[in-house]
Amino acid sequence: MSDTSHPPDATAMHPAEGLVRRFLAALEARDLEAARACLSPGLRTVFPATGEMRDLAEVLDWAAPRYQRVGKHLSGFDVLQDGATAIVYCRGTLHGLWPDGQPFDGIRFIDRFEIEGGLITRQDVWNDLAEHKGLRA
Repeated sequence: MSDTSHPPDATAMHPAEGLVRRFLAALEARDLEAARACLSPGLRTVFPATGEMRDLAEVLDWAAPRYQRVGKHLSGFDVLQDGATAIVYCRGTLHGLWPDGQPFDGIRFIDRFEIEGGLITRQDVWNDLAEHKGLRA
């Protein structure tokens, strides 16, 4: 993930934020082994207009016809701790290539992650990707 600001000092960062940053960076680099190492076996992922997906491969298959490549400009993180569960909100904008190779940029997103036992157990995604794609039609 490309960050438009410098990431905070890792010693001052909440461990859950560090985990989410590692996961997003690995995913963008298509280092699927490193991305999977951040995920709980019971992972649940929900994107706009999807049901729960339970595996990273399922997410990648779902995304394949939607864009050639996607990355995130990260603008901020909010971390909440509730007992053993950390909730991380990550926000920013998406950039990448549509299936026809045309670039896109500036599409806002928010991701919400649940972390338990040092692993991501849930990811909920909200973004305006469909609205921007519809404007191109």
